[in-house]
This record gives sequence, structure tokens and C-alpha cells, in this order.
Amino acid sequence: MNLAQKIISAHLVAGEMIHGAEIGIRIDQSLTQDATGTMAYLEFEAMGVEKVRTRLSVSYVDHNILQTGFENADDHRFLQSMAARYSAYFSRPGNGICHQVHLERFARPGETLIGSDSHTPNAGAVGMLAIGAGGLDVAASMAGEPFYMIMPKVVNVRLKGRLGPWTSAKDIILELLRRLSVKGGVGKVFEYSGDGLGILTVPERATIANMGAELGATTSIFPSDEQTRLFLKAQGREAEWMPMAADDDAGHDDEIQITLDALEPLLARPSNPDNVVPVRECVGTPVGQVCIGSCVNSSYMDLMLVARILKGKKIHPDVSLTVNPGSRQSFMMIAKNGLLSDLISAGARILECACGPCIGMGQAPATGIVSLRTFNRNFPGRSGTAGDRVYLCSPATAAASALTGVITNPRDFLGRPIRIKMPEEFLVDDSMIIPPSKEPEKVQIIRGPNIKPLPKRAPIEDVIRGIVLLKTGDNITTDDIMPAGAKILPLRSNIPAISEYTFTKIDPRFPLKAKEHGGGIIIGGSNYGQGSSREHAALAPMYLGVKAVLARSFARIHRDNLINFGIIPFVIKDDVYNTSDEGDAFEFPSVVEDIKTRNVVRVVNKTKGISFDAVHNLTQRQREIILCGGLLNYVKRHA
Repeated sequence: MNLAQKIISAHLVAGEMIHGAEIGIRIDQSLTQDATGTMAYLEFEAMGVEKVRTRLSVSYVDHNILQTGFENADDHRFLQSMAARYSAYFSRPGNGICHQVHLERFARPGETLIGSDSHTPNAGAVGMLAIGAGGLDVAASMAGEPFYMIMPKVVNVRLKGRLGPWTSAKDIILELLRRLSVKGGVGKVFEYSGDGLGILTVPERATIANMGAELGATTSIFPSDEQTRLFLKAQGREAEWMPMAADDDAGHDDEIQITLDALEPLLARPSNPDNVVPVRECVGTPVGQVCIGSCVNSSYMDLMLVARILKGKKIHPDVSLTVNPGSRQSFMMIAKNGLLSDLISAGARILECACGPCIGMGQAPATGIVSLRTFNRNFPGRSGTAGDRVYLCSPATAAASALTGVITNPRDFLGRPIRIKMPEEFLVDDSMIIPPSKEPEKVQIIRGPNIKPLPKRAPIEDVIRGIVLLKTGDNITTDDIMPAGAKILPLRSNIPAISEYTFTKIDPRFPLKAKEHGGGIIIGGSNYGQGSSREHAALAPMYLGVKAVLARSFARIHRDNLINFGIIPFVIKDDVYNTSDEGDAFEFPSVVEDIKTRNVVRVVNKTKGISFDAVHNLTQRQREIILCGGLLNYVKRHA
């Protein structure tokens, strides 16, 4: 077997490992973060379970750090009390970004991890099967339920040779995005192999595994080898290491080869991570902002490289440079070795160990400027500025451009390459990770006024009627459906309030229209719902009465979230998409019977006087979830 198959096989509790079939796997670890975690813990609480049933669950605070009102601080207190009560660990604000900290302190080869954040596959860097999912799926796993998914194809990405001057792990994943696009990984696991692996440290592998999410992949995974052992040893966790790799004669569903020597510095132009070109094609473009950090490229080694490049120099006067370390561990280490002062001396603005600008939580760029970022996403407006011009690149390209004030090829400017070695010992201080209470029955759950009850949905109606509230194009993101940013993120635990922002980036009147018509239908293009795992992009539409989404194709996590909240995801053909318009009245005259007995549902466009079949592709379990009104109802019914 290949590596992904080995881990799935060891955790399989339902189904058969046949591509396209639904399987259920046992989950060893879970993680949540505060933007998704508050709702996930409300959902977990509603399941009536006394404690988390995973081997390890960690609640992180890293998204809603900006406290301009009481809401975020109240959520943090709620999460801390919930973790204490239900036997989870709590990573305090300031301890770092969930994926960076989890990789450092908790990720284990051969185990399974589910996280309420799409970049959870970051932990695949140590040979862990780590999957991003919606908060309700994570809550169910914490309650002891299996995690269900369609058995993915496993693609072998064979890395050959060695990276050339000033190319990095970021360029490897950008090359994959250039080749495959943001929907090229849907239904797939990317498993890395080849002689090029030997020189890639775990932090470098994490960059690749993290941004596999931008391919739409189920997850990405690296073998657990000598590099893995060295990393865990440096973290004081060598006892948790075990060698894991694909069998020599293992088969894969597909293979991609990347010759590392042939790579050159790459970047993704606005406004999608797959809009990738060589840096040399953009050289000379004026830059007004450079941001280094987020859950990708914020490791100790990334910060060390940037500090070494900037040492003794000053950033260009037209550039605003920000750096946010990925973890308190990384931050403390560059503070102790003196390189933090080099960053500050060069003119960098040091942000706290949190997601920050990546999710639009501060540092929105000025109007019309180019913002060059080492982040993983550059969706339109995600930075907080409408019409933003965000490019994605490696830390070396970012640092070189911060010095020159224009997009700069590091090969042309930085001279002899700098190689950063992984330390033999990381600074370990887990004092900001709070273990569960030893007396959970005495813990009082603290709820602020912004934490509202979890909305519920009744079982599906026998006949569904509704108008088309909105018709979208291709690659609609969860940011388009439910924006993030400093204004909206604090409302994640208040669905009535946050629902007022649903689809407002596309149609400011959408919430009002949904209420006026008592809900309705969405028509979408291909890859509908790409991006983050935020279940609010399904939960808020459900609250507004959206009953179904008909699209050419769906991103994996968002489709699962729609099902979890009782919204039926239908796949439609191009002719149906082309002949459907906003305002059309749709009727599903026998939807319950059709879902029970067929793979398609009859739909009537009463405005156009035509009917067609829409494919739901629901598994038997998903049919039951839809029919009873969502996963929470389903879990409680089967408890």
C-alpha cells in the first residue's frame, strides 16, 4: 500500500477503500481555532457528550485576536471554559497559529487529525493524515463519531534533484498550482516521494502540505523519515517518532514529477493562488506592502532566512513590511538569538503570533498598491481592501522586494544563497497550553452576550419551492459567501448577526432578498465554495432559508458543510446553468422520494416552463442526513 492507504486502513471503521466509495475513519486528534471553534463547541455541547472522545483535542485562539470590542475576548473565555470542562487542551492567545503550534507540539506520524480549518493538512509534513473539515464534522469526531469522506485517489508527487539558488518549498507548491489549478486536487491526496525529499526539512514540507489546500486536495502527506525524526527530536518528542513510508511496490492513481533543479522563483498574481508565473515576468512592479507570516512561511527557519537577508539593511521607504511569527516558540528563538532586532532595525513591523493580515484581521493594504505576501491565499478582497492587488511568493522574494520597493527576483539581487539549518534543539515552553481541568464537573461555562443559540433546521419538506436568489460564476470562494475580516469575524458565534453579510460582496441586497422571499435557491458555477472550511458559509445561508445549491461542481469541504446543514448540493449540466437566471421560480415536486430512491432529483423551472434532472450524488448516509435536516439531527437521532 501507499502511505495514505496504510493510515486509512489502520483507522478504517466503515466502508471499503475503493475510490469513490464512502469510508469512515477513526480520528485520533482534533483541532479547532477561535473563528470556527466557538460554533464547533456549541455543536459539540448540543450532542450531549460528557467529554471529548478523541485521544487529543486542542482548542486554539489565533484568528480573532484583534479586540476592538468585547466579542472576541468573550469567545476566548468561552473556549477556555469549554476546553476545561470537556477535556481538551487550550492554546492561549499569543501562543501561535494552530497549524504551526500543532506541528511543533502535537502532530504524530501515522495518526489521524481533523481540524476546523482548511489548512489542517499542514501536519502531513510529519507523516500524519490531517484533514480540514467543517466545525460540525469536527464536533462529531470529538463526540466519538467516525469522520466520513469519499475514498480519495492518491497521487504520487515525485521530487527529483535539488533546489537551485533562491528557490524554496514555496516554489514547489506554486509549481503544482500552476500545473493543476485550484480545483486540480479535488478528491485527491498528494503523497510526496523521491530523492528530492532528503534535503527538505519538516518546516519546508509543511509549506507544501499547508498549501495543498489551495489545490482543493483532501490532504497532502510526506513520509516519516530521518528528517521527521530530527524535527521531533529537536522538539523533545523523539519518542513519538516512527518510520512510515509507502511500500516499494505501492501503486498510486497518478504520478507527477517535479525536477527541483529546473524550478525558478515563482509567484501567484492577483487574485487566485493558481495564477502562477515566474518572478522574472513581474520584475520591476512597484510594491507598497510586504507581509511575511501566516500559517505558512512563519516558521523559525523562515524568519531566520528573512532576518539574515535584511540584516544591516533598510527596507525601501515606499514599503510597509510586517512580520508575524507563526508560534511563540519561533518568536522567542529569534528574540534570544538577536535576529529579531535585525528585523526591527531594518524597519519591519512585528505583529503578534496570529493569523493577522492573512484573514483580513488588520494590515489591509492601501488603495491601488501591490501587496506582496508569503501567505497561502490571495482571493479578491480577502486582505480587507476592495480591489486589492495581492501577490503570493516565497520569503526570499518578499524580503528582496521589501528592500528594493519593486518585485525583485532574489537570484538577481541577493547574491550567494543563504541556507538555514534546522536547529538541533527548539526552545520548548508549553506554559501557554492549558491542560483540561482535573475537576471538569466544577467548571462553569462562560457565555458572553454575543454567543447565541445554535440555529436548527427541521427535516426536509416533501416539496421544495423557491426562487433563484443569486447566480454566481466559477471559483466562488467561502470568502465570497461569508466574508472574514475584523468587522465580521467577531460575529462567528452569532448567526443571526453574521447572516446579514451573506453574499454581500457579490450582492449587497442578498440577505434582504432571502428574507423577503422566505429563502430560495443558489445557482453556482464550477468549484463552488473553494477556500476555507468555514461552515458559516453554509450555516448562514441555511438560517436565511436557502434550501439547495445547484452548481457545475463543488469544493469538497463546502459541499460537506452544505449537507451537514441540510442544504442539498446538486450538480447541473452546462445547459441548465446557461438557461437558469436570477429570479426564476424553481420547484422540486418529489424531492424526498427522489432522494430516497434515485441519484437524481426532478426540478421544474416554472418561470421558463422547462424541467431537468439535477444529480445529488449523496451516499446513503448523506441521504439520511439531508432528509432529517442536517448532521446534528442525524447524530442525535442515532445516539
